[in-house]
Amino acid sequence: MIMSIWEYANPRQFMATSGRVLPWLVGLTLINLLVGLVWGFFFTPDDYRQGATVKIIYLHVPSALMAINAWMMMLVASLIWLIRRHHVSALAARAAAPIGLTMTLIALLTGAIWGKPMWGTYWAWDPRLTSFLILFLFYLGYIALWEAIEVPDVAADLTSVLCLVGSVFALLSRYAVNFWNQGLHQGASLSLDKKENVADVFYFPLLVSIAGFVLLFLTLLLLRTRTEIRARRLQALRARELSA
Repeated sequence: MIMSIWEYANPRQFMATSGRVLPWLVGLTLINLLVGLVWGFFFTPDDYRQGATVKIIYLHVPSALMAINAWMMMLVASLIWLIRRHHVSALAARAAAPIGLTMTLIALLTGAIWGKPMWGTYWAWDPRLTSFLILFLFYLGYIALWEAIEVPDVAADLTSVLCLVGSVFALLSRYAVNFWNQGLHQGASLSLDKKENVADVFYFPLLVSIAGFVLLFLTLLLLRTRTEIRARRLQALRARELSA
């Protein structure tokens, strides 16, 4: 019988299962990242318009996707906390925030590096860039709010509400190009319409790189969630000692 997902709300069950999965995730992450980045940076040609600058997509596109999807994962975990009061989901949302923040920063920096030769400037108030910057600020605010509130359940409630509000900008970051056609940012590199995709010579290593970033996120998420659970246990033990 397939185990219910709700059973992983039990920290012991989560720790046991994640401990078994992590070694495999680490291995798959290293393989996909190594293959995708080496293939993309060293074995693909320069673009006829963008030259070697095009190869930044192997960092920029995966990090941008994970920046948005990390927030979406936090949204789901926050909703689970608000509805079912499962502590592991709240801790998983908290664990995902620094990872998403880092991915957002990588996307902003690589976008600036790409933008300089393409647009003549490192930054433009393009709709997608602006919404991405706001998403970055929401990540900072989310992390700061967790740190500012001492009562864990209250912190989880307030950060969950903040996550709901920030999800608007996560969606805008994803679809801003479709909403505002006048933006400088190019269209999606990946699409269900093959005509809109990048050329196959760039497409396949990009898929491998994206897979590597997804696996990297999952690996770091499990590691950080396990750390959050241990920290919560340590706090509980200290509270017992003080009350004894």
